[in-house]
Amino acid sequence: MESALFTEISLVVVVAFAVASVVRMLKQPLIIAYIISGLLLGPYLLDVIQSQELLSAVSHLGVALLLFIIGLKLNPKEIKAVGQPAATIGVGQVLITTIFGYLFAQTFGYAPTAAIYIALAMTLSSTIVILKIISDKQDTDKLYAKISIGFLLVQDIIAAGLLVFVSSVGSSQSMVLAITQSLVQLTAVGSVLAIIAYFILPKLSGFLARSQEYLFIFALAWGLGVSALVAMTGLSLEVGALLAGVLLSTQMYAKEISNRLRPLRDFFILFFFITLGSGLSLHVLGTVLVPAVGFSLFVLVGNPLIVMALARYFGYTKRTSFKAAMTAGQVSEFSLIFILLASELGQVSEQVVSLVTLTTLITIAGSTYMMRYDETLYKQIAPWLDRLRWESGYQEGNMSASPEIYLFGYARHGRRFAQFFTNQHINFAVVDYNPEKITQLKENDITRIYGDITDPEFMSDIHATHADVVISTINDFRVNLHLVRHLKNKNEDIVIVAYSEYPDEAAKLYESGASYVIMPHFLGGDKVLSMLENRPIDEESFRPQRDEHLRFLQDRLEKTNK
Repeated sequence: MESALFTEISLVVVVAFAVASVVRMLKQPLIIAYIISGLLLGPYLLDVIQSQELLSAVSHLGVALLLFIIGLKLNPKEIKAVGQPAATIGVGQVLITTIFGYLFAQTFGYAPTAAIYIALAMTLSSTIVILKIISDKQDTDKLYAKISIGFLLVQDIIAAGLLVFVSSVGSSQSMVLAITQSLVQLTAVGSVLAIIAYFILPKLSGFLARSQEYLFIFALAWGLGVSALVAMTGLSLEVGALLAGVLLSTQMYAKEISNRLRPLRDFFILFFFITLGSGLSLHVLGTVLVPAVGFSLFVLVGNPLIVMALARYFGYTKRTSFKAAMTAGQVSEFSLIFILLASELGQVSEQVVSLVTLTTLITIAGSTYMMRYDETLYKQIAPWLDRLRWESGYQEGNMSASPEIYLFGYARHGRRFAQFFTNQHINFAVVDYNPEKITQLKENDITRIYGDITDPEFMSDIHATHADVVISTINDFRVNLHLVRHLKNKNEDIVIVAYSEYPDEAAKLYESGASYVIMPHFLGGDKVLSMLENRPIDEESFRPQRDEHLRFLQDRLEKTNK
């Protein structure tokens, strides 16, 4: 018996690896491989899976770990930092997709209850897929990625509410009474656990974090224990797992727990997708093929259009709006958990589960290519995007005339420069893509522009090359190098002050055309401020200090290399 079970699990993993190898060569997410593996191993094809109950239990562990890790990222501080645009885009996209998705489902003949579940499943985008591709493209610090991560966070919060909703309506009571009872139970259990999480665990943080192995087993005990406790109250273990993560999200070791649990999550979630795939019937898949293709087009085209329109409303450039929109064109793994839970509670049929699963496969495959080749797609359809242009007062302050100085970055030295320019009555504008910084600038009545300086279209829109001086206090060498080269290519006479912490990077910035480089450990912003007091401000006035600083850096680098 034990030998047969071991052989079965081993065969499942080997087949999953083989299919994953093919899927990886096609540059597709492994979720697709796991579901296809389940379909191959299921009763309708190879019929290898015999221990269905055991694999189902293991798959629930994967779901619990997945939701626990998602909960760890729902830190109230990070939610607050999302900003109005990303929050509105997230909520707006979910609402609009739900309305049109419901109407679309009814055109295919689905009953109202099934239609609302299908519509809700189509609203959520895949956090795993989006973050993986953004990371692979090394775009994590780009503005479009910040927007995408922001509305994904909002979607995760909405998804948590959906889990509570589906757990409640699965009871025999009236919907209002069931939801009220569930919220009361969740509040009662959550309040007790919150007292432990916020008042007791912080005092034990040093003891818990001292040993990595002990922290690991504590995280498992907390996540699975809270899940089981919440499940005992009548709610689903999925709600419990998410709650467990949220309660630990403010702890100093939350990220460490998330990183250590991720490999374990990936292993157990493999069995969730395989179990899901094994339950698919080729006959049922055939009956939902047409609506699945229809919904796939709806998600691949409709969701990006909604996100793009909302992003343009907030004043983002065509390019930033388009790239953020491309990340929204797939159905989430969260949707699969949601629809499977609804099926287990008798709310939807096997046909609806097959529809959502097939749509998930198609949209993840399609959107993966859309995200990877978004630049190529953008060049093809950019001329048509002007039709989605709406103006908003959010992006810019009152810029009555072209600024004399552009200040990129409001953190660190940026505040000192802004204060100096304000005191000197210099016409300047601050560029940043941190919503909190934009809010601070607005409160201080400082002209501000919200945007990504690595976006050529954005730089063209704000006419940065027309300024006398551009100062970057951003602590990112690649961004500063891009900025210097872009501006010098457009205007050789412009004065550019960049920021660097390392001599070799500062030397490269000088070689690319920087007028001066701020180095906090050698020459700080005070030197630049003293030079800015002298008028006129031009390239020649910076040249003596630039040449002196460059010789100093070259001498230092030569001594270091000896």
